[in-house]
Amino acid sequence: MPDIILHHFDASPFAEKIRLALGLKGLAWCSVQIPMIMPKPELTALTGGYRKTPVMQIGAEIFCDTRRIAVELERRWPEPSLFPAGSAGLALALANWSDRAFFEPGAGLSMGSNPEIPEPVLEDRKKFFNFMDFSRLSEELPHLAGQFRAQAALVERQLADGRDWLLGDSPGWVDILAYFPLWMARANVPGAADLLAPFSRLPAWEARVAGIGHGRPEALTAAAAIEIAANAEPAGEPAVDPDDPLGLAPLSPVEVAADDYGKEPVAGELWRLDTDEICIRRVDRRAGALLVHFPRAGYRVSPR
Repeated sequence: MPDIILHHFDASPFAEKIRLALGLKGLAWCSVQIPMIMPKPELTALTGGYRKTPVMQIGAEIFCDTRRIAVELERRWPEPSLFPAGSAGLALALANWSDRAFFEPGAGLSMGSNPEIPEPVLEDRKKFFNFMDFSRLSEELPHLAGQFRAQAALVERQLADGRDWLLGDSPGWVDILAYFPLWMARANVPGAADLLAPFSRLPAWEARVAGIGHGRPEALTAAAAIEIAANAEPAGEPAVDPDDPLGLAPLSPVEVAADDYGKEPVAGELWRLDTDEICIRRVDRRAGALLVHFPRAGYRVSPR
């Protein structure tokens, strides 16, 4: 059985990022399908309350947020690289661009213009997407379309010299970051094809990114994933950067939460803290002792 377990659902645009990363690396992985809306009791057993999609599990280690997942995949399976030609710093910095400037107007267009979205999903996202004013969404659609189109134009401009990939000769995380809002829009926004029609270079590049594929997934149940965690033991020792501005000690009781949306806190003991990550240790009655990892950028850690 593959070591990598991805907790996701097929329609998730953020999960599509990691599925493509797994495809780029040609990895085998286990696929656990999770509900689109809360509650998610099996996932909560592993994460302690983090509700965003996807989550990656390796044994008793749980990786939250696509930024942290991408870094871990690169650390464990460095070739082929998600960050060709030394592009890791730039690629990771561009996550804020893709996740906010590009994804957020696309999500607004999806929520505000697609009558096929089931009502339970719409009600769940009203609570979840605090960057969106659902009461004014219909009148905001032209603005959102303009913002989305402006970001798509940047991708088109980067492809203007005829290159196959955004940073040159090889695909990487930057291509995945730029692709996933377009993937979401084409699937969920009526009229997306017309909105993007002026960008002649996008379709061929999108086809190349889609052609990366998703690696070699195999189905796994949520119960089996919890059992795998319960039978594994987290590795390593606690380590906190002594120069960290928060001045927290290893094993301090803390809470970790995203600083944008989906701010449900996860409580545990501080296991690692540095410029790259926050990691806490927590114990679940079903899954046992777990290490839950978050990126440092975009997350708040607070004493409890």
